[in-house]
Amino acid sequence: MTKTMGYRDWRWQALWWHHFFLLWIKINGQTRYSIPEELKLGSVVGNLAKDLGLGLSEIFDRKLRVSSEAGKQYFSVDAGKGELLVNDRIDREALCGQRASCVLPLQVVLENPLSLHRIEVEIKDINDNSPSFHTKELSLQISETAAVGTRFSLESADDSDVGSNSVKSYILTKNDCFTLKMKEVENGKTVPELVLEKSLDREKKSVHKLLLTALDGGHPVMSGISQITVSVLDVNDNFPAFDKNIYKIMLRENSAKDTFVTQIAATDADEGSNADVEFSFASRTPDSVLSIFEINSLTGEIYLKGNLDYEKSTSYTIEITATDKGVPRMESHCRLQIDVVDVNDNNPEIVLTSEPQPVREDSPSGTVVALINARDADSGNNSKVTLRLPKGSPFNLKPSFSNNYALVTSGLLDREKFSGYNIEITATDSGSPPLSTKKSISVSITDVNDNPPIFIQPSYNVYLKENGVPGSILYSVSASDVDFGENAKISYSILDSKVQDVSVSSYVYINSDNGSIYSMHSFDYEKLKVLQVQVQAKDQGSPSLSSNATVHVFILDQNDNAPAVIYPSSAALGSLSHQRMSRSAKAGHLVTKVTAVDADSGHNAWISYKLAEATDASLFNVNMYTGEVRTKRAVSEQDDSSQRLLIEIKDDGEPVQSATATVSILLEDGLHEPILDLRHKLPEPSQKTGRITLYLILSLASVSVLSLVTFLILAVKCVRNSRSSGSCCTGRTDCDDYKNPNRNLQIQLNTDGPIKYVEVLGGDMLSQSQSFRSCMSPMSEYSDFTMIKPSSTTDFKEVISVLDASLPDSTWTFESQQVSKKIIIDSK
Repeated sequence: MTKTMGYRDWRWQALWWHHFFLLWIKINGQTRYSIPEELKLGSVVGNLAKDLGLGLSEIFDRKLRVSSEAGKQYFSVDAGKGELLVNDRIDREALCGQRASCVLPLQVVLENPLSLHRIEVEIKDINDNSPSFHTKELSLQISETAAVGTRFSLESADDSDVGSNSVKSYILTKNDCFTLKMKEVENGKTVPELVLEKSLDREKKSVHKLLLTALDGGHPVMSGISQITVSVLDVNDNFPAFDKNIYKIMLRENSAKDTFVTQIAATDADEGSNADVEFSFASRTPDSVLSIFEINSLTGEIYLKGNLDYEKSTSYTIEITATDKGVPRMESHCRLQIDVVDVNDNNPEIVLTSEPQPVREDSPSGTVVALINARDADSGNNSKVTLRLPKGSPFNLKPSFSNNYALVTSGLLDREKFSGYNIEITATDSGSPPLSTKKSISVSITDVNDNPPIFIQPSYNVYLKENGVPGSILYSVSASDVDFGENAKISYSILDSKVQDVSVSSYVYINSDNGSIYSMHSFDYEKLKVLQVQVQAKDQGSPSLSSNATVHVFILDQNDNAPAVIYPSSAALGSLSHQRMSRSAKAGHLVTKVTAVDADSGHNAWISYKLAEATDASLFNVNMYTGEVRTKRAVSEQDDSSQRLLIEIKDDGEPVQSATATVSILLEDGLHEPILDLRHKLPEPSQKTGRITLYLILSLASVSVLSLVTFLILAVKCVRNSRSSGSCCTGRTDCDDYKNPNRNLQIQLNTDGPIKYVEVLGGDMLSQSQSFRSCMSPMSEYSDFTMIKPSSTTDFKEVISVLDASLPDSTWTFESQQVSKKIIIDSK
């Protein structure tokens, strides 16, 4: 029989499939099915059509329907398959309660002809209910004198399930005093009982917390918990206990009446009235004591009710009794020792023999500040006086004779930390208890010029645009002096130094009062990039003190230089550049390349190229970034033999600066087209051209290997030199190709990512050398490059020639970035 089962909980589903099966039997013409409770809606109970001997067509023709005698429709029929399906949630406990058998009768009605069939569905129990106690928390009260073996009945747990799924056993949490046993009652049922296994002692543990767990016999086992609280009842079996056997108190003889003397404390380990303690003086206490002291019977507080006289009695010994209210009453005893203390009723006195004088902060240790005398009107030990100063004070008291003292310095003084001291002197006598007096003395500290002026920061970076207005303020430095008066007045000046063999004072001057630095004239970034100024701040003390700060003035580039054409060389000189090109050239043919540089830096030196005018604009185009002039299409017979191109070159500054270059191209027949782009696929070569191609490939490979070896040698030399001298190349012996032996260089290569560059760092602060940027297409196959450093702007043509030979697909712009110079190969 095919069936589908499901359950809301996967644990139960596994158990159903293991323990239950669907079955049906016919008894006296009746059909019975057996299913577990809580089946999923739509689960198959049985094939009703098959069991009743009906065909699937008869279900529709005879209008088969099922009705429940219980009133609620728990089942339905799948007309397409003839299967009896679960139509609603079936809870056996709700339908049948604790009955051992749970059967739902159904009536199956058929028409044409009308017939009635009775079927029964037996609902099997599953372990879907946990045992539960009616009382979740049970309280028991047991006397601490209860005998061992005494039993106490506990509540049984209930379980809605039946059979093996009902309650089967109980477990009690492990403890020292109780165990759990089962007691049989009527009908074979058992109830749990709590058995006392060990005598109880309320003073050790007054409450016992136990957990009673009920377990059923289902799979998996389910449980319920009840908490049992056992309260141990007290018996008066403990004496009151004092926290001390002997109390010792010192009391001044001039104490007033009703003065609190002390409090006697006693506790009883019992509870209730067995623990209530009363205090009293012992029965043999003399009247002389009873007339002076009294005790509160409830709190144990003792008060003075008479007058003390040290000369009559120096001490009192009193016996105290503590009694509880249990039956029988238990009592304990302790002693109270009261010592009467003689009164010291005169305070010491502090007298200044000489007034304190101002003290210089550079005074040596031991300098006398003031003279002091101490006295006390009492006699004996009560008249002996000692003086003391607070801890951490830079002063000491030096005794001289007969309670006379000198106040002297004990360490270095610093007026900038403390301009004065309010010294508190404490005089204490030797009485019991001692009496003391305090007196404050003010001491002022005079200033000494011991602190130089301090700048807010040791160095300053100032960024100034070139071509500024002479006399404009560059920056304001500030220094402070923690001294006082004339010692704190500051004047500013510029220390003499050389900038390009010229005194720095010819470039800037400073306001001596407020530290404002002004320019003497306009600056030119292309001539001077960094200016270092040493500023001195000096105070007016005697002797005067000073400190220095460095101001680095970085000149920022402005777009004041137009691009300069350096290739073709004829265009650079302002004349017409003539080029020749074969009429057989195809589209994309490289005709020439225009190269320009800009003396400015950064964005001001970024150059772009544009074809401004052309004899035939449809024939040529100019790469915006590289300046390459290529054909846009193949040359036709109708094109003029002479083509004139006007190329406009602009930088990226504000305002934009521009230049032009004129290129004349002569179209000729019969010229062989050079191999311009190795990336284009060549036609199938003949035997002769194949040998030429092989020679060219071998030549290119040799040049590439030679370039790589040269670069590696230079890199190794740079690494060795940087380890020894901190720079890449120093002097002519390390880099003969560099034309300025007095400038130190560091060359850093970056070939990661789409932008590749060589950064040249170094040179003196006023270096005039340039840096170069080569812009390449991202698809460029050329990776060899030459690193050079021109000594002046006259080397531009030599720089471009070398770079053009190594990087034929690139153009360059000049860029100066403060002290750092870069040769940048930038993909665009």
